[in-house]
Amino acid sequence: MELYYAFSVLIVLASIFAYLNSRFLKLPGTIGIMIIAMLVSVGIRLVGEDFFPDTTHDLYALIRGFDFYEVLMGAMLNFLLFAGALHVNVSDLKDQKWPILTYATVSVVLSSFIISGLLYFAAPILGLEIPFIYCLLFGTLISPTDPIVVLGVLKEAKVPKSLETKITGESLFNDGVAVVMFAVVLKIATDSSFYATFGSITQLFLLEAGGGILLGTILGFTASKAIKRCNDYKVAVLITLSIVMGGFLIAKNLHFSSPLAMVIAGLIIGNYGKRVAMNDETTDYLGKFWELIDEVMNAILFLFIGFELLVLPDLQKQLLLGVIAIFIVLFSRAFSILIPLRSILRKRVYSRGSLITMVWGGIRGGVSIALVMSIPYNEYKDVLLEITYIVVLFSIIVQGLTVGKVAKKVLKDEPNTDSETEVSNS
Repeated sequence: MELYYAFSVLIVLASIFAYLNSRFLKLPGTIGIMIIAMLVSVGIRLVGEDFFPDTTHDLYALIRGFDFYEVLMGAMLNFLLFAGALHVNVSDLKDQKWPILTYATVSVVLSSFIISGLLYFAAPILGLEIPFIYCLLFGTLISPTDPIVVLGVLKEAKVPKSLETKITGESLFNDGVAVVMFAVVLKIATDSSFYATFGSITQLFLLEAGGGILLGTILGFTASKAIKRCNDYKVAVLITLSIVMGGFLIAKNLHFSSPLAMVIAGLIIGNYGKRVAMNDETTDYLGKFWELIDEVMNAILFLFIGFELLVLPDLQKQLLLGVIAIFIVLFSRAFSILIPLRSILRKRVYSRGSLITMVWGGIRGGVSIALVMSIPYNEYKDVLLEITYIVVLFSIIVQGLTVGKVAKKVLKDEPNTDSETEVSNS
């Protein structure tokens, strides 16, 4: 009953905030819900105890009672990644497979180390000593971009298809890669019995990532075959629900990456499954069902992000370091794209406008907050939590609200391609 009560309150609040945003703020839905939740959180922290003590106490208890990491990583993220992958065209991904693969792997690793190095040297300037392993922990958790906020905005900005595909593919896959990296670094930081060698780290990474991909492949093809045999849209919906919910349980028990499993399963069902196993009615109902799930989950997720302001110890304490971290993250994002472009992807290079859009469109979101909250409490957790929240707020509000305008401005004089040309010495 308590769980039902909690989700009932969240759904009611999400619907009220969505209405207020649609009626008055007229911002992109998820961002509007988050901003209203933040404003309510600020109001509660300032005057809630004086004017609404009972309501304030109940809301504090509700937010603190949720394990944000488990709620997001154990439930919401799997639904959101599956729903997103379900609508992605694999042929588009194949056309951009090398840039997507590079940005979702090499760029994530580069970004993590650049961020950690810069933070390690910047923190002492403000009188803070953060061990490098915790700086690296911050680098891994803040590196993944959020596919949820930026995609809708980019579509409105009419970004060239190939550029949109790169950002979509990168966002879908780098979540899984970054979560695996984070798990490895967290194990090194908190488990003294774990002897970190190249072999042990590689083994752990391959188990998580390789196992997730294998599991997603098995789930995707199994579900497609089952849907083909029954040919009933109601059963198809139930099968896909079981893939997400049951697939997470399997991945958790086998220590596989559930985000990667959900992306792979969603891509297979959304492409192979639709082609060979579904009629038009099943395809239509399944698409609308998962689109609705995506909207509801997003609303609750961004409501959570806004209300997390209630449980932060003191956001002002690390405000300056948080602002510095914003510039570090943007700088690292630019170099983590440029370095592979000039080395691994030597045959192709983005136009100036496409590169700017890729950098500014690298929006951080709920995954970063969930990961930082999963760190066992120690003297560095509050610092990492506060600067992560500052970076995520800037990323969602400033970058999320302006990326469409930035893309239109920098791409307006370019042809409707990514203007990829052979690299020259000029």
